[in-house]
Formats: sequence, C-alpha cells, structure tokens
Amino acid sequence: MKPKLIASRENWLSARKALLEQEKQLTRRKDEITRLRQSLPWVPLEKSYVFQSDKGEVSLEDLFEGRDQLIIYHFMFGPKWKAGCVSCSFWADGFNGLDPHLAARDIAFAVVSSAPMSMITPFKKRMDWDFTWVSSNGTSFNRDFDVGFPEDMPADEPIIYNFRQLEKAPHDEMPGVSVFAKGEDSTIYHTYSAYSRGLDSTNAAYTFMDLTPMGRNEPTSGNPMAWVRHHDAY
Repeated sequence: MKPKLIASRENWLSARKALLEQEKQLTRRKDEITRLRQSLPWVPLEKSYVFQSDKGEVSLEDLFEGRDQLIIYHFMFGPKWKAGCVSCSFWADGFNGLDPHLAARDIAFAVVSSAPMSMITPFKKRMDWDFTWVSSNGTSFNRDFDVGFPEDMPADEPIIYNFRQLEKAPHDEMPGVSVFAKGEDSTIYHTYSAYSRGLDSTNAAYTFMDLTPMGRNEPTSGNPMAWVRHHDAY
C-alpha cells in the first residue's frame, strides 16, 4: 500500500489535532441529533403482533422480556431465500453479546425476519449467533414497518422505503431498525425507525474500517457491498 502523504511526527501531530477539532464538532452534533431523536413523539401501535420463535408463539410484548424499551433489527431473509442476506449477516455478526449491556439500560433486542423458523434456526446455528431471532411469517409486521414488499402486494399500494415512495421495491425484503417503548399502562409505542445508510452507525466493523487509511475501500459504482460474504465463506 502506497502512503498518501508522508510527514514528520511533528507535522502529523499538527494535522491530527486539527482533525480532532472537527471530530469534536461532529461528536457534539451527533449528541444534538441523539437528543432530537429521543424527543420524537411516540405513536401507539394499532395492531397486536404474534411471532414464531424457537419456543413457540411470542407476542411483540414478550420480546420486551420485562423491559420498557425494545430494539428490533429487520433482517432480510424471506420465505423463498436460500440463506439470510449477506449484508444483514455482516451487521448481525456484531449482535452477539449485546443483550446484557442493553438489559442494564432497560433495553431488549431482537431480530425479525419473514422466513419461517424452520429456515431461521439452522442458519442462526450455522452463523453461531445467540441473539433472539423470531419469524414474522404470516403477519403484516414487515409491511407495516416498510421493510417487506411481498409479491402479492396490491398494485395500488404505495412502496415506501426510507420514508420515500419508490416506483419499485429493490427486494421483497429490506433492512431496517425499529424502536419501541412500553408506556405506564403497558401500551406499546413505536418511537423510531431507520433504514439504508441510517443503519451504518450500528455496524461495528464499518466503524473500525473508517479509522484506517483505506477505509471501507468499496467500489464507487455498482453494489459497494459486493465484497461482503457470510463470515464462514471468505
């Protein structure tokens, strides 16, 4: 790898301190955006959802596991897919070990896909993941949170992804994250959702890559994530 620029330690330190000031500005701006996110209004859910799990049926409330907040990652894995999405798997490799830390802050975490458990369970075992993963198969959950676009969707139903209307869904499943909170009367509220590049901050590997000189080193045209594989297939 050829250096982009070579400097003395003194000159490097001067440039690094200048960058640090910009990094601090970004951190302060991020903190401000976080406060705005946490101040969003809550929307009460109008539907009750029941998922399939390794232990049978579980409700959305069950996924809270007695906590007041719940984060759900919408994992791309449809009923007709051969395996879970490679990109979502890239994200999911960072999910193991999250639960005790989130639980300490009154937060539950779960992954939801529309593939049946008969497909999810063996794939989860193959990937050696231990987080909660349930199936929304047969429910409108994915569609209601703008990550599911089944073939039998009514032709006049708008396709919304990342808060924009699209002419055509890129895939029958798309990635996202949704956050829920439980009110004092046990009402469940939807508080936040993010999609597309809004998920970047939840990928630990990308965060570390961005610290390096070459960064992500992804192509500027075509699919930038074409390099990604399931972690047992590199």
